[in-house]
Amino acid sequence: KMAPSKKKHARNQASSIPGGFTVLTLQFSSDSAAQHNIYVKEHKVRAEKSSHRPMDRTLFVLNIPPYCSEGIVKELFLQFGPVLSVELMDHPSSSQESGPKLSKFFKPVQKQGFKVGYVVFQKSSSISAAKSHPHSSPLVVCTEQHPVSTGVDKWIQKYTESFIQPETLQEKVDTFMREYDKRKEEESERQRKEAEHQQEDEEGWVKVTRGSKVKARPHSEAVNRRTLHKEMEKKKRKELLNFYSWQHKNTQKEHIAELRKKFEEDKQRIALLRAQRKFKPY
Repeated sequence: KMAPSKKKHARNQASSIPGGFTVLTLQFSSDSAAQHNIYVKEHKVRAEKSSHRPMDRTLFVLNIPPYCSEGIVKELFLQFGPVLSVELMDHPSSSQESGPKLSKFFKPVQKQGFKVGYVVFQKSSSISAAKSHPHSSPLVVCTEQHPVSTGVDKWIQKYTESFIQPETLQEKVDTFMREYDKRKEEESERQRKEAEHQQEDEEGWVKVTRGSKVKARPHSEAVNRRTLHKEMEKKKRKELLNFYSWQHKNTQKEHIAELRKKFEEDKQRIALLRAQRKFKPY
């Protein structure tokens, strides 16, 4: 029995390229002559703290063709092990989201181009199985069990799916609002607890809640500036209040002086009329 040649043995091995990527071959159907290469590697990003993409079970995929949806990519990688989730996007990005997850109805239409993907497996051994897959054994996209529409059939299918049922849309909206309200309540509760643990008065002291010793935080430069600003505001308000009080008293004095002056003028006028004997009271 002849031993297999080195050339044939090399074809049955995985193909790797610089950057730590492994080359996998895609074939649209079993009778297609054309093939397409995708590049996979284990997803390792230390800055990403989200558990949505665990580093030991997530496969990063490049050069995914436009005709591969998330469902198709999931079916392609199921041969390496159970797949929990698949994400396709235009370029690599963090999985951390600032708000509730949006439904596809509220997202902008994605570009019809090549994608990058994140495939999350149930077991870490699936990563090794995908990276050791031989380059000479292509992954078939369209099979009898999972057919993929193309051409006119594809456009008819997309046109039919573009119509949204009112019941489905209402359900998506209600789900989004429930998640949004829950998120707002959790944020308000978190802020309330933080405010209780750190209540800082106007002089820069921190009130520590029950269960720990009372500690005073040393005054920082910012606290000193804030305290000085408050003292200046108090001084200005006091000066303004004193000015208004003085102005009111001064106005009253001037009014009384005018009344006294008018009273003296009236007395002099009456005395002059009596002197001229023109005053006839009866």
